[in-house]
Amino acid sequence: MQILCLDLEGVLVPEIWIGVAERTGIAELRITTRDEPDYDKLMRRRIAILERENLGIADIHAVIGAMDPLPGAREFLDWARERMQVLILSDTFYEFAAPLMRKLGWPTLFCNFLVVDERGRVVDYRLRQKDGKREAVRALHGIQFRVIAAGDSYNDTTMLGEADAGILFRPPENVIREFPQFPVTTSYDALRAEIERAQARVRG
Repeated sequence: MQILCLDLEGVLVPEIWIGVAERTGIAELRITTRDEPDYDKLMRRRIAILERENLGIADIHAVIGAMDPLPGAREFLDWARERMQVLILSDTFYEFAAPLMRKLGWPTLFCNFLVVDERGRVVDYRLRQKDGKREAVRALHGIQFRVIAAGDSYNDTTMLGEADAGILFRPPENVIREFPQFPVTTSYDALRAEIERAQARVRG
């Protein structure tokens, strides 16, 4: 039995924090996991910026509510779900995700949690599990799934490495250079073709 594990931001939807940066004009919030491999360092920086700029969860919700999935993402996801089980593994937060999950047809999502205080300010975050994407793939292997995985950023690479087949989708050049073992795709058509090749390799 095969299962497809997909990253969310950069694969199916735009980068949420880049959307916040564009909406607020705060260029520092454009830094994502495509740029910074240390996720805790990245999130601590984001939380400090939100506090400094007097921004709360409502401001982020306003950005997310206006966002749509990437062009072609819903069609790609429908194609994939007709062929195998699909699981979204993301380092985003449940407090962010609902509007975009609705537009994607409510796929299954494993992600993390924000800590929001009584003022509506983001004061901390809680990982569901350390290196949760890789651990999810390990768990799926434990129940006899063969796993194909696709992602775009540093924080996806352990998931791709743990999977039976890992695929990069529209990654930045720095990730391509550092992880040449993974095939690179830049369109949903190319990603479909690579998944089909992977299905043939890992069948069983």
